[in-house]
Amino acid sequence: MVRKPKRKSAKPKRKPPRHSEKKSISDELRIIGGKFRGRKFRYSGDPSTRPMKERVREAIFNLLGPGIKGHHAIDLFAGTGALGLEALSRGAARATFVERHFPSAKLIRQNAAALEVDDLCDVIASDTFFWVQRRAQWNADPITVFISPPYDYYIDRSEDMLSLTATLLQHAPAGSMLIVEADGRFDFNQLPQPEKWDVRRYPPAVVALRECEEPILSEA
Repeated sequence: MVRKPKRKSAKPKRKPPRHSEKKSISDELRIIGGKFRGRKFRYSGDPSTRPMKERVREAIFNLLGPGIKGHHAIDLFAGTGALGLEALSRGAARATFVERHFPSAKLIRQNAAALEVDDLCDVIASDTFFWVQRRAQWNADPITVFISPPYDYYIDRSEDMLSLTATLLQHAPAGSMLIVEADGRFDFNQLPQPEKWDVRRYPPAVVALRECEEPILSEA
């Protein structure tokens, strides 16, 4: 009599974890250079916030060099606040962060406190377009402005982006720096006086830098 081989009992399938069981984990970013070099700071991982690639951030600050020292850094569409915090690490006198996403703005405040630079920071939970047009205060101190919005803004809100950049050029004191980050869909020739911008490509990012000789008060 031939015995039939015993059938192996199927292992019970493991149930996928419920959404409530998943741990909420915050990612971390790091400061690349300056006195806080290597220090990490929290990033919520929220999909509405797009951190600039670390290699792009490093390239920008290499181009700025020691010129950032003593400037007031303005981090528009701040997101993680990485640009403003990096600027402070490299010698900026102050930093203003403008971010409309309230949880991200709160996290920037917490990161500034952890680095013990909260007394040098103004974190404004507001729409960047509104703040630049209606709330920003301008004086004679040189500024370095980082304009790093969601890339789609250059398509969906192109007129607003160009108006924002023109307003900054109207008011930026001599010696200020403007940095615009977009992707390949944006035509940088649309910027005011395009020949004065230094355009660099770090695919998919494209970055343009401009030093302001004096406010362009005649441009709209």
